[in-house]
Amino acid sequence: MSRVSKPYEIVERALELSTTDGCVVIAEENSSANLRWAGNALTTNGVTRGRTLTVIATVDGAEGTASGVVCRSAVTADDLEPLVRAAEAAARGAGPAEDAQPLVSGVPVSADFTEPPAETGSDVFAAFAPALGDAFARARSGGRELYGFAHHQLSSTYLGTSTGLRLRHDQPNGTLELNAKSPDRTRSAWAGRATRDFKDVDPAALDAELAQRLGWAERRIELPAGRYETLLPPTAVADLLIYQYWSAGARDAAEGRTVFSRPGGGTRIGETLSELPLTLRSDPHAPGLEAAPFVIAHASGDGSSVFDNGLPLAPTDWIKDGRLERLTTTRHSAGLTDLPVAPSMDNLVLDGRGERSLEEMVAATSGRALLLTCLWYIREVDPASLLLTGLTRDGVYLVEDGEVLGEVNNFRFNESPVGLLSRASEAGRTEKTLPREWGDYFTRAAMPALRIPDFHMSSVSRGV
Repeated sequence: MSRVSKPYEIVERALELSTTDGCVVIAEENSSANLRWAGNALTTNGVTRGRTLTVIATVDGAEGTASGVVCRSAVTADDLEPLVRAAEAAARGAGPAEDAQPLVSGVPVSADFTEPPAETGSDVFAAFAPALGDAFARARSGGRELYGFAHHQLSSTYLGTSTGLRLRHDQPNGTLELNAKSPDRTRSAWAGRATRDFKDVDPAALDAELAQRLGWAERRIELPAGRYETLLPPTAVADLLIYQYWSAGARDAAEGRTVFSRPGGGTRIGETLSELPLTLRSDPHAPGLEAAPFVIAHASGDGSSVFDNGLPLAPTDWIKDGRLERLTTTRHSAGLTDLPVAPSMDNLVLDGRGERSLEEMVAATSGRALLLTCLWYIREVDPASLLLTGLTRDGVYLVEDGEVLGEVNNFRFNESPVGLLSRASEAGRTEKTLPREWGDYFTRAAMPALRIPDFHMSSVSRGV
């Protein structure tokens, strides 16, 4: 066998080796660069490279079409035939796939399919690293310590099928998490950013934000559990709505298992979920949040189907002006539920037509409210209502009549994001944000801050 190493050549060779009725090959080339720091000093940095190859074989039988999936990392030319044969054996040994559909065809070939993969390296931090060093100096002189990490990844995905698809997508993904602590470790504040290239990240601005929050925390106020007017920052809104998005499968809703199930049968599509003009949407071409414009599915599950690989993705409103518009579907679940095909995508935007920043929403607060920094350890309590529980982290602040008075204790909360949307009294200006809880899985989000009149802090938490 000829020596092949370029991603598109590996895809082509794997397809040539296929002997089953259908075949999908996904080659992914990944490169990443990272910086880590602690106590106002860089500690480690590194660059990695990697390759994974997924082969999906399909076999037509009298009772239906079966699929077999095999995925391997660090694949070389010599590994291709054994991998293809393993996928074929898995397909022949499997029963008919419930989600079987004809493989996607008729999608134009990506013009750059034969080009080398995109790569990142330490130079992505060329401007960011010196600015971070300046932030270390300011933090040191201000009596605070900075901890955190910056990570950048570039993934080039090459997708080929026996039906003629040849698609390519390059996905940059950068995250920054910055934590400031007082020298005695009694006060802590966090800030995070998602970025495509680190050119839009300002360490000085982040450090100033954290310094302000540490200053607020110099005064400590104890509060009991209860329901409080609460200002949820964009990162917290993102964490809650991403979980809602992951729970918005049409099939589960139609079968009566989720918060989007209609009593008596069917789904809640068409119902008003919020009196605010909130629109929750995904768009693979959203500026600054660009994601794969076609389905990339390494396995079939509740929200994905390997048979949908290469299916074009289009802008989709999940909630429009407060009304539930769509639930996620594969081609298979769309047929089961008699709903439009609406695959999930890798970005999420909430727009409430608000114009105020979070700071302006704080200043406009009359009476008492809580201002959160972020949420973590979010877990589902009840899928029927999508009741979630979790903890506040790295700063909860008491606001009275537009002024922050000090830091209060952390809480455990019990809330449903669907319930929050129905009770939200104000949405701020939509901005790009990094989810704190789901930042390892879902980073392309833009959200407004939300004002919730009665957010349920179910118990006091003594964690930091």
